[in-house]
Amino acid sequence: MKKIFDEVRSLDKRAVENFYLTEDILMEHASISIQNYIIKKFKKNRTILIVCGSGNNGADGIALARLLHKRFEVSLYLAKNPKTNIGKLQEKRAKSIGINFVDEIFQADIIVDCLFGTGLNNELEQKDIYLIDRLNNFNSFKIACDIPSGINCFGQVLQIAFKADITITMGALKTALLSDIAKDFVGKIKVATLGVENEFFQIPTNKYLLEKSDLILPFRDKKNSHKGIFGHLNIISGDKIGASIIASNAAFSFGVGLVTIICQNEKVVPYHIMQSKNITQNCTAIALGMGLGKIEDKELEYIMKLDIPKVLDADIFYNSLIAKYLDENIVLTPHPKEFVSLLKLTNIADISVEELQNNRFLYVEKFCKVYPKITLLLKGANVVISQNETIYINNFGSSKLSKAGSGDVLSGLIASLLAQGYKPLEATIYGSLAHTLAAKNYKKNNYSLTPQDLIKEIKIL
Repeated sequence: MKKIFDEVRSLDKRAVENFYLTEDILMEHASISIQNYIIKKFKKNRTILIVCGSGNNGADGIALARLLHKRFEVSLYLAKNPKTNIGKLQEKRAKSIGINFVDEIFQADIIVDCLFGTGLNNELEQKDIYLIDRLNNFNSFKIACDIPSGINCFGQVLQIAFKADITITMGALKTALLSDIAKDFVGKIKVATLGVENEFFQIPTNKYLLEKSDLILPFRDKKNSHKGIFGHLNIISGDKIGASIIASNAAFSFGVGLVTIICQNEKVVPYHIMQSKNITQNCTAIALGMGLGKIEDKELEYIMKLDIPKVLDADIFYNSLIAKYLDENIVLTPHPKEFVSLLKLTNIADISVEELQNNRFLYVEKFCKVYPKITLLLKGANVVISQNETIYINNFGSSKLSKAGSGDVLSGLIASLLAQGYKPLEATIYGSLAHTLAAKNYKKNNYSLTPQDLIKEIKIL
């Protein structure tokens, strides 16, 4: 896992006060990090256009121009003159060695965006919008310094944002880079060190970015075993039996020993999946909500009162009874519209989906403050997982998963691990990572992924 911070100015200040670094040293290392990336990726004499604003983000760009000068054909465009002392000093340094300052932008091999940093909090001026739009339309390799210009500290896009192939962010990951909205603009994200290693520069945090290495698959290491010791998952079926079958197949493929679909009328299901009218006596986890439709209040209350770990999804988030039964053995996996409904049912907030998407982390934190024992997974381009005050972000998601049935697979994976005895947070993190990494590994056209394809990929992780 990698640490994530809402802001890093306090980290910069700490580096100066505790480690006796200077603003100049921090800026030099920021620029060197981009220099090293460009030197490693591109051959000599490529054309580079560095576009700078008036603040310290622009000063980073001016310093970068000095570092790249002569090895590459560097041009420096100042959208505004430097207003900070360090920026003015960097400009003097650049001019002293003959950097090419230009009055117009042009299509270079590489464009580096140093217009605005994470401190952007006002709407852009019309000339800035025009400038960013022109940069986006150039067929260049695009690098954002710290954060693509036009994205504010909340990860919101103010009218327009620079669309980067890679963002090299300084000192630590920022929450703003990991919003759903930002995902179309940040490209690949790389963290640069600023004079000291991250273990010194960074401090404890409550937000983490999940990595591939955080996935622990449910390998079976016992030779003397039988199906019963790997759990028995019950999936409550409703109007749409297909959702239950998808979740069942996903769960079965992720290690659970037994899966039973609970339904009142016998359905045609795969041979390895059992059916019952009632919750089985040896049930070790329950999945409820996928394709559910309406459910009788008495049936729902009976299920929710059972002291058995549960995954709740989909239709259940529109049922007013759900707020009465949110305890520590429950994992919730809503998509944004469902989470908006859940927030309203629990009297936490009455907001639109747009408001949620603009402030995903804020509303996840609000919910988990009221229900600290719940494990919440908010679906999206970047999956947000939270329990109590800690947030984990899974940014491996892709448009491949924007298909009916993908959520049913996810519910099946998490429920499978719960049935096998995993703790709710572990089951949610591992299930989410398996879900997104399996989709990432799918090599055919990104529009063609089906739930069956996804389950096949999960089997070979």
